[in-house]
Amino acid sequence: MTAGEAMANAAARLRAAGIPDPARDARILLAHAARVEASRVTLIAPEDLAPEIEERFEQLIALRSIRVPVSQLIGERAFYGRRFKVSRDVLDPRPETETLIEAALAEPFRNLLDLGIGSGCILVTLLAEQPDAKGVGVDMSEAACLQASANAVLHRVAHRAQILKSDWFQSVRGQFDLIVSNPPYIALDEWDALDAGVREHEPEMALTDGGDGLGAYREIARGVGQYLMPRGRVLLEIGPTQGAAVSEMLGQAGLNEISVIQDLDGRDRVVSARRT
Repeated sequence: MTAGEAMANAAARLRAAGIPDPARDARILLAHAARVEASRVTLIAPEDLAPEIEERFEQLIALRSIRVPVSQLIGERAFYGRRFKVSRDVLDPRPETETLIEAALAEPFRNLLDLGIGSGCILVTLLAEQPDAKGVGVDMSEAACLQASANAVLHRVAHRAQILKSDWFQSVRGQFDLIVSNPPYIALDEWDALDAGVREHEPEMALTDGGDGLGAYREIARGVGQYLMPRGRVLLEIGPTQGAAVSEMLGQAGLNEISVIQDLDGRDRVVSARRT
């Protein structure tokens, strides 16, 4: 079987399994199995697949057919122009989180705190984009801390990043001019409506608080004031219906200049506030 035939057959299998954009996934997984860049798959399409490549490709397609995310199958995900190592211990970096990155980079910062660091995509990206900044990242998951540490090394910011296992602010010391977080915000009554690939293969604790989806914001609002420097900013990613509720929490915590920032699809995505 040629690489082109294998890719076409795989796309048909994924389509039958209800996988969105099956041709794209087949292409990415074939490139991974053949250990070539995805952009070079067309060059090997007329060639016969070596048996070991065909076997690897078959295993990848079988797993993708049961909705294991492509990022977990190839071990990485693109985010803000960089590739981050991921596993099922951390939430996949998502394009909408780049809204938070853009908002953070709109003003300079020197001391950064990332609450719920996960893969490290937010902390590492901000440190890479702001070479004179230092940052602290915390997460309750030891596995997430290890994954974030690996990504900090990969992108050469490990010497400016301190990564700690912590329940929100529990192990945090000092003050910061920027605090960011993409906390779990899926409400329990929204859980069953999530895509099966997300629900079954990404860490539940990174997705939902098991309640109304606002529990993490209450924890952050209770402590954020004492960890923000004067004029310091906080940026929180939110679900598209949570802007008003999270804004009110931050206002009650004594923060000002509160605004809701929309993503490229026009949905509320980030709440911004400042300690004045």
